[in-house]
Amino acid sequence: MKIVVQRSLKSSVSVNEEIVSSIEKGLVLLVCMEKGDLDSVLTKACEKILNLRIFPDESDRMNLNILQYAGEILCISQFTLSWSGKKGNRPSFDNSMEPERANQLFEKFCDLLALKVGVQKGVFGQKMSVSIINDGPVTFHLEF
Repeated sequence: MKIVVQRSLKSSVSVNEEIVSSIEKGLVLLVCMEKGDLDSVLTKACEKILNLRIFPDESDRMNLNILQYAGEILCISQFTLSWSGKKGNRPSFDNSMEPERANQLFEKFCDLLALKVGVQKGVFGQKMSVSIINDGPVTFHLEF
């Protein structure tokens, strides 16, 4: 499982030029399920995301997590993250999880996050336009 985490001031996802979800302040997560990922990785990933201290405190230091910051999460499935870029120039997505199972895990991941924080989602398997106003910019790449 790979996740790109971006701190956001405002973000949205559109399908066919229609906004399907949006958030104000919070996190945008680009999520890739890979072959071999198990349900158990979801809990670990959720705990990490919810506890990342990447929001500013009163001294403008990255010291608060998403819950303390009272932000939301916009979660978007992003199978293209499975390519490492180490070999060749044409991306291969052989390490991406099969779509049906990936969608199941993606939905479980979003449901786990939603137990603690507001979660909006993109539309799995659809061509999406994503608008992100990155705050900072602050961006991290996590692997589980």
